[in-house]
Amino acid sequence: MQSLKDSFIKRFFNKMCTRSMLVLSILLLSACGDPVKEQALQQLPITEKRVTQLGEALTNGQVRNANLIHQYATKVSILKPSLNALTDEFSKDASIQGPMYRALLDRVNTAKNQPQMFASSQALYDELLNIYQAADPVLYSEALSDPLNVLADMSDGQLPRVNSLSKSQSQQANNAQDFGTGEQLIGNPSYGNWQTGSNGMSFWAWYGMYSMMGNMFGRPAYYSDWGRNRNYSYYNDYGRTRYSSPSQLNKQTQLDQRTKKSFASRGKKFTSPYNKNRTGSSSLSSKSKTAQSSANRFRNNTAKKSNYASKSTSKSKYGKNSSFRNSNTNTSRSFRRGK
Repeated sequence: MQSLKDSFIKRFFNKMCTRSMLVLSILLLSACGDPVKEQALQQLPITEKRVTQLGEALTNGQVRNANLIHQYATKVSILKPSLNALTDEFSKDASIQGPMYRALLDRVNTAKNQPQMFASSQALYDELLNIYQAADPVLYSEALSDPLNVLADMSDGQLPRVNSLSKSQSQQANNAQDFGTGEQLIGNPSYGNWQTGSNGMSFWAWYGMYSMMGNMFGRPAYYSDWGRNRNYSYYNDYGRTRYSSPSQLNKQTQLDQRTKKSFASRGKKFTSPYNKNRTGSSSLSSKSKTAQSSANRFRNNTAKKSNYASKSTSKSKYGKNSSFRNSNTNTSRSFRRGK
């Protein structure tokens, strides 16, 4: 029985390798005369290796904030045993089972096996560069400051925030509303998504076990309120371009535009939640600050070229193709445990 199982696994991996080689061969043939596609082909194995190395660093305890997440989760579970299910979920953020890391794997696999889903060779290349940057252990550690600081807030002051001002300080600096414990993760597609209710208003819906935060600590967060009055978070202020897939960024843009039109129809103005960085970071690396400048330039260039926004609604398979939506929504939810 074991030999049959081993034989099946071997055939499965051989089939997957053959499929990957076939995809790469097709890409190589089609890259002739397209310098950007050639750049993407060269970048693919480099990005893939970087994500693998990040996984090894997480497994070997070499990512600072991942180690702190383990410690904080243990401490909170002792302070508040009723939250054990939630703290166990946050512990996964410090491993290769965490939603952020699994999202990077999903995006690499999409770029590798479904390159036709991208609007252009430039869009594919940009995505590979974004993933490469996101997998930098220093940047990834700082991105983990959001779930880490949620655990700090869950401790009722017993544990200090990391890379961030206190909630009251940043709330005062940004004139922000209090959206409850866990507000750092609102807007981050690794933890939930924006859904539209029957009243036409978009609200934040948590994935799986993370919904406990909304049930126990917070209140419904509506996009129209959150967008204008959100507080600081690493994802929304520094990491959004790197830690979101193009389709997720496109959905955020569409929701933003839809909300602006709704406000305009009532003679009101809606300010995008991403129009400026909120105050709240502390002790961030120069890499995060440099990466944010690069992200701003990337967004400006993308808007000019309309690689995602204009093509996704009419010509691009990236936005229209149902198989792509399945790979980036259903597959992703399978590792987000529960939605």
